[in-house]
Amino acid sequence: MNPNNNTLRQINLPTRLPKVGTTIFTVMSALANEYQAINLGQGFPDFSCDSRLLDAVNDAMRADHNQYPPMAGIAPLREGISQKIAHLYKHIYDPLTEITVTAGGTQGIFTVIACAVRPGDEVIVIEPVYDSYIPAIETVGGTAIPVQLVVERNGEGKITGYTIPWDALQKAITSHTRMIMINSPHNPTGMVWGKSDLDKLADLVRNTDILICSDEVYEHMVYDGQQHQSVARHPELANRSFLISSFGKTYHVTGWKVGYVAAPKHLMNEFRKVHQFNVFTVNTPMQYGLAKYLEDPVPYTQLSNFYQQKRDFLRKGLEATRFKLLPAPGTYFQCVDYKHLNIPETQLNEADFCQWLTKEIGVAAIPVSAFYDKTVESGVIRFCFAKQQTTLQQALERLSKL
Repeated sequence: MNPNNNTLRQINLPTRLPKVGTTIFTVMSALANEYQAINLGQGFPDFSCDSRLLDAVNDAMRADHNQYPPMAGIAPLREGISQKIAHLYKHIYDPLTEITVTAGGTQGIFTVIACAVRPGDEVIVIEPVYDSYIPAIETVGGTAIPVQLVVERNGEGKITGYTIPWDALQKAITSHTRMIMINSPHNPTGMVWGKSDLDKLADLVRNTDILICSDEVYEHMVYDGQQHQSVARHPELANRSFLISSFGKTYHVTGWKVGYVAAPKHLMNEFRKVHQFNVFTVNTPMQYGLAKYLEDPVPYTQLSNFYQQKRDFLRKGLEATRFKLLPAPGTYFQCVDYKHLNIPETQLNEADFCQWLTKEIGVAAIPVSAFYDKTVESGVIRFCFAKQQTTLQQALERLSKL
C-alpha cells in the first residue's frame, strides 16, 4: 500500500550552488516577451544561418549519419578545425590527440574546469565575467578569485573603456592558483587582448604549473582591421592552455550547441577522461554538416566584416541619443553608459534601469553589473547587435525617445 502523499517527507538536498538563482538573461527575456520589447539583451542572432549549412546537415542525416560518433568527434571535423587554427594562428594541433568536439563552448569550459580543478584550488577570473565560470569552479570544489578590469574614465568622468589590471592579477596568484581564465574578445565589454597582453600573461605564469582556460568563442568578431590574438599564436601559452571556441557563435546556430576544445596532448588526455562521462559525444549529423561547411573559409574569415557593419549601424544610431558609447572592438555587443541621459531614471541601478527600459521604452538590454560575483555598479548596460537591420532600426527608433 502506498503511503498518502501528504505524509511523505521531503528529502533534503543541500545545494552545491547556494548563490545561483534565476539568471538575468532569463529575467530580461521574460520581460521582453511580456512587454513586447525588442530583445537586444540575450546574445544570439534573430536571423537564419546559411542554407548551405542546413543542406549539409540534412544530407548527413539522409546518409544515415545518425548513430553515435567517436567520443572526441568525427575525424573530418577535427581535421577541419586543426587546419583552420593552423591557417589563422600558425599553430598545429594534432586532430587525433589534441582536439575534441564539445556540446558548445559552455560544456567545453565546464569540462576544462572539472578535469583540472580540485577542492582547495584557486581559479582567477577577470570580471566582468561570463556567468558560467564561477558556478563551474564552485561545483567542483574550487575557489574563484575575481580580479576586476579597470574602468577607465576621462576628465569628465565618462567611461572610455576597460583595461587589464596586471598588478592586481599578479597579486592574486598564490601557491594554490591552478588556473587563470581569460576571455577575448570579451563578453560583456567587447574588449580584446593584444599581443602585448599575451606576453604579459606569459610572464606571469612562467615557471609555474598554472593552466590557462582561453574562451575564444568570439574569435571571428574583431573589428577595425585588428587581428584576434589567440593563445594558439603564442607557443609558450599554447603549451599550458585549453582553447575554447564555438560553431554556434561563428555560424549563427547557437541552438545547435557545438563547439570544440584544443589543447596539447598531455592536457587533452585529462580533458577527455571527464568529457567521455560528462557528455560522451556530440550530435552526429551536425558534426558532418559542420565539417563540410568548414571546408570553405569565407564564412568565418568574412564574419568580422558582416558584424562590423551591424556594429557601425547601431553605433551611428546611438550617437544621436544621449547614451555614451564605449569602445566595441570585438564580440557582437555594444556597451553604453546611461548615466548622462537627461531623465530621472539615470539614478536607477543597472538592473532596475534595464527593467525600466524594457517596460517603458520597449528595448531589452543586460546590466553589466550582472557579470560580477558581487555587484559592481558603473552605469553601463549591454546591447546585442547580432540582429537583422530592421530589428536594430526599430530599437533605435524607440531609444531615440531618450
